[in-house]
Amino acid sequence: MQTIAWLGVRVGFRSLSSPVGRTRWGRLTYDALMRLHVLDATYELFRAYFGYPRRSDPSGREVGAVWGLADSTRRLLREPGVTHVAAAFDTSIRSFRNDVYDGYKTGEGVEQELFDQFPLAERTLEALGVVVWRMEEFEADDALASAAFRFGDDVDQVVLLSPDKDLAQCVVGDRVVMYDRRRRMMIDEDGVRDKWGISPVSMPDYLALVGDTADGIPGIRAWGAKSASTLLARYRRIERIPLDHDLWDVPVRGGLRLCESLAANMDDALFYRTLTTLRRDVPIAETIDDLEWVGEDEQAVRALAAELGF
Repeated sequence: MQTIAWLGVRVGFRSLSSPVGRTRWGRLTYDALMRLHVLDATYELFRAYFGYPRRSDPSGREVGAVWGLADSTRRLLREPGVTHVAAAFDTSIRSFRNDVYDGYKTGEGVEQELFDQFPLAERTLEALGVVVWRMEEFEADDALASAAFRFGDDVDQVVLLSPDKDLAQCVVGDRVVMYDRRRRMMIDEDGVRDKWGISPVSMPDYLALVGDTADGIPGIRAWGAKSASTLLARYRRIERIPLDHDLWDVPVRGGLRLCESLAANMDDALFYRTLTTLRRDVPIAETIDDLEWVGEDEQAVRALAAELGF
């Protein structure tokens, strides 16, 4: 194992040619396969901001979230199964969705000292050797979805490092999976069905019906998780759900009310689905070879560590 110093810790990057032992189902399994790990770096920075102590650089600037992001990313990069890696940032926490729906999430309420750490966080990941995608028109989740779609056939597995249920729509068998780093839990296609009761393809419809408060999607009146999963497990897409309750062939509590609500709000339901459907056409300039992780940029690491007092 080769090691270099980063933030006062010896960091290793292993040879990826030798297999390592597998673990139990539900956790990532590492062997000699080629895997692309894609970070929702905005989520990781928020998680670090609220999960790590405050810390100032020599000039007094708050950099605790950057420290936390560096620490958690370093831990990821030391895992033996990481062969290729990229990260996506929401540069402004606005996207094309805000242009078509006024109620969509914004950066309102996010503390300025967290916003101010975004540029430093991007530089930190680049110093660690991670390719960074800065999203402006699109969202970080769109970049993760696009990476899964574009590179899914180029690697043995794509691992989407986020617990965001939006990304469940990208899951394909055990080739494209989600991984919740905080809970250390992997979700493959069977896991999506176990957790939400639907196939991955139905997740945009599910969120359109149930709503997603994190993104400002209100959902359809009277619809909840149980009714949505039951109907979508049977019909898969919103427009395939009969608008005549007598045609429903699955029992759902309050079915007549649900049917009437959907019929009255079908246009809204379909519109919300356009918002909850992740884009797969985010421009990504890199090839899969460009995403191979080969170690930190030692010069950039030293310069950044000196600047931030790490």
